[in-house]
Amino acid sequence: MTSTGKIGQLRQLQAEAKLGGGEAAIARQHEKGKQTARERLAKLLDEGTFQELDAFVTHRSHEFGLEERITLGDGVVTGYGTINGRLVYVYAQDATVLGGSLGEAHAAKIVKVLDMALKNGAPVVGLNDSGGARIQEGILSLGGYGDIFLRNSLASGVVPQISVIMGPCAGGAVYSPALTDFVIMVDETSHMFITGPEVVKSVTHEDVTFDQLGGSKVHASESGVAHFTAESEDQALDMVRILLSYLPQNNLEDPPTVSSQDDPTRAEDALDTMVPAEPNAPYDVTKVIRSVMDMGSFFEVHAAFAPNIVVGFARLDGRVVGVVANQPNVMAGALDIDASAKAARFVRFCDSFNVPLVTFVDVPGFMPGLAQEHGGIIKEGAKLIYAYCEATVPKLTVVLRKAYGGAYIVMSSKHVRSDYNVAWPSAEFAVMGPEGAVSVIHRRALAEAADPEAMRARMLAEYRERFANPYQAASRGYVDAVVEPSRTRAVLINALQMLQNKRDSVPPKKHANMPL
Repeated sequence: MTSTGKIGQLRQLQAEAKLGGGEAAIARQHEKGKQTARERLAKLLDEGTFQELDAFVTHRSHEFGLEERITLGDGVVTGYGTINGRLVYVYAQDATVLGGSLGEAHAAKIVKVLDMALKNGAPVVGLNDSGGARIQEGILSLGGYGDIFLRNSLASGVVPQISVIMGPCAGGAVYSPALTDFVIMVDETSHMFITGPEVVKSVTHEDVTFDQLGGSKVHASESGVAHFTAESEDQALDMVRILLSYLPQNNLEDPPTVSSQDDPTRAEDALDTMVPAEPNAPYDVTKVIRSVMDMGSFFEVHAAFAPNIVVGFARLDGRVVGVVANQPNVMAGALDIDASAKAARFVRFCDSFNVPLVTFVDVPGFMPGLAQEHGGIIKEGAKLIYAYCEATVPKLTVVLRKAYGGAYIVMSSKHVRSDYNVAWPSAEFAVMGPEGAVSVIHRRALAEAADPEAMRARMLAEYRERFANPYQAASRGYVDAVVEPSRTRAVLINALQMLQNKRDSVPPKKHANMPL
């Protein structure tokens, strides 16, 4: 064969690989409202930057007629490219080839990408669209999943890992996304579950649909598996690009800083009246966050799950920060099981990747009740304590209104190594709210009083005068300053600059044993 003929052969094989399962299978994928693996990668990555790896890899199985069904690439497209000019490794499962099922060769391609990302210090984005383990390959498929899980675990805290669910993700396949940092699901077309509706019905006699069992809305609001949901595949891919703009390439770098168009000294007068004077009146804490941060920079994470606490990324004078805030609009901002777990994982992610933390506090305490106690609020709350105690990144805290009980300590107080804490004049620091405190402290006097209600009113006023302000905490140094709300942005930016060379550490250890 001449050199020209060999080049022609190469081009023919390249064209064959790009067809995946063939034109008919591609047409079926489009009929489902789904794009192909290569179409998705073309939209995710900067134009013309994708470099494919292992395009000619095929499976080596001869069981159940698989030797008659060999396709170049073996159902997954892998490689690297750039997003906003920064290196990223990618893999996209190809549902047109054996349903995107994972076999030995398929898994090896993903493992290679994960190994390269870890070695070269760059994020990994996986586009999942697979029927699960390739049954015909038996234990080789299961072993392949195990090899991927190991890499996900080793890469955790070293390079950012993002999973986008763009079709089915069932059985053992769900654990790889669960081991990554962020999961994005597409409404209606993506599903995640350990066992499908048919198995569930046969075992538990529950009759459920795919969406009810493992749809995007369920995992975004109920299980917390999904951090984001998208209305379309294109929107999901856009979310990846936005998310990566807040993240460093790896744990040895700082997040990217941009030139801010927002005045660092901007005073926001609306903040002076944004928090109601009444201690139990609700308000939307995201309005506070957006007023303080660079305009248009707040990117909320896990918005539908445990909405009584808000987490997300934002920028202060162009520098990325992680935001944690109690949400008085939901459950008065109290911490419960889900909120504690949600915030703890976000804090630990930020600490892993050098993202400073800004915490906004308005918390009446931990949620009481039988369900919370039996569900493990003690250990879940301990996760949040542990996360803040362990974190060595700059930690800034703003107490907006209530800071009651153990929840005061948990929410990035000075006692858990927060670096710079300020309070608004409306802040209240106390073991519990005035009503509960008066009932406990003055129980006997109230029982014996001629006019219990008048005495209660007087004692409530005395308690509020003593504790419904930040000055006792300030006198102890538990807050570094009491600031006017309108000046919060400038104060935080100044503190962040002051802390930019912060050095902190934890005692040498193999690893800790955090609460589970």
